[in-house]
Amino acid sequence: MTSTELRRSAALLKPVGRALIDLDDVSLWERETKTLPRRLARRRRAYRDFARRELTPLLERADADPAGYDPRPLLTAAARAGLQSEQLPPPWGTMPLGAFLGDGTLFHEVLKAEELSSVCAGLGLSVLAHGLGLAPLQLSGDLASVRRWLVPITRDNRTGRARLAAFAITEPAAGSDVEDSAGAPAARFGTTARRAAGGYVLNGQKVFITGGAHADLVTVFAALEPEDGGHARVDRDWTCFVVERGTPGFRTGRSEHKLGQRAADATELFFDDVFVPTENRVGAERSGWALNRNVLNYSRLPVAAIAVGIARGATEAATAYCRQTRLGGRPLLSYQEVQLALADLWLETMAMRAMVWQGVRHVPPTQAVSSAAKTYCGDRAVAVCARAVELLGDDGAHVAGGVEKRLRDARLNQIYEGTNQLNRLAIVEALWEADLSTSIPAAGPPG
Repeated sequence: MTSTELRRSAALLKPVGRALIDLDDVSLWERETKTLPRRLARRRRAYRDFARRELTPLLERADADPAGYDPRPLLTAAARAGLQSEQLPPPWGTMPLGAFLGDGTLFHEVLKAEELSSVCAGLGLSVLAHGLGLAPLQLSGDLASVRRWLVPITRDNRTGRARLAAFAITEPAAGSDVEDSAGAPAARFGTTARRAAGGYVLNGQKVFITGGAHADLVTVFAALEPEDGGHARVDRDWTCFVVERGTPGFRTGRSEHKLGQRAADATELFFDDVFVPTENRVGAERSGWALNRNVLNYSRLPVAAIAVGIARGATEAATAYCRQTRLGGRPLLSYQEVQLALADLWLETMAMRAMVWQGVRHVPPTQAVSSAAKTYCGDRAVAVCARAVELLGDDGAHVAGGVEKRLRDARLNQIYEGTNQLNRLAIVEALWEADLSTSIPAAGPPG
């Protein structure tokens, strides 16, 4: 039945019946946006407009030649648009006070992550990495760190002067261990901190640090030398520090050549007798394990939204292709097999988004919900993109800005912010006491 026929039939209903029937011919994006509070709806439109305007002209070049691509103009544009100062409300930042005091801050982040990633996940990630770099300052509850770092950085970004942060936890021999309760006690961490007069001295290396190549400061997690002289343990000795670019002994190494999300760098960081004054410590000594876990609980929902954006971009590209391409003298979209395939792509993306939007309503975000959203959306984004490539046939690997790139981009979502296998264990760990162990009291938690 066409919309015209439906309206003709609806006209025969009583007034209440006509008021209850859906007759709007608007896109799914518009329908979903209408369900949001007005403030969030405005921001979603602003994020989409920014992504289309600023990211679209860059995506092919940034993916093809990431080493020759300079992200600073985009990051400056993001600062001027208010995207890099949403950590605080006015007069320091651009997050509305009502959102800052409620659950809107994280909702803004997932909306931003989806809209940017629907155009290009790599460029989107390069913009989003700044928020992750500042997250330890936000979530530590350390007002001294907020005054010293978060307020001036956010204020500078609000005025259009891009000052960027990066988040550094991963090490060459300790990747998932830093995000896993079972692996943490036995792990040996190379980045250490020892006390010195007036502060600490850091030594070690971090790897795969998004935004590390151009960050003005890094929130670094290092194992403080234990007082008993034994081996440092991340779950007992981890401490967070702020290290500024230009500090003697701090340098960047290579940026990895990646399969997907290539426009966002993954850079090595080296710390060779880097002196960090006491005021650069974030929170109390040895509080880093709890702080890091809390950061991940907040960050995994935006990462899930990145996957939603990638899947949506692939779905939209596949839909446009099927509308424009003809087979046997008919549009490809007129074939029922194609309609069924596209329906699967759309419903998968809708389910992913619903899980993320529901997840941000948990205040504060929980480990089980955040890990579940990150895992489910990451896995389904790969499946959606792979199906889109199949649907486009030979053109799947060649359509400019299309699904082949998004399939490469989606694969990374199953790996960073904790592999999806690790996040499954995090779900079990979070649910163990309340939901799992009651029927088997003799058993212990996973690991």
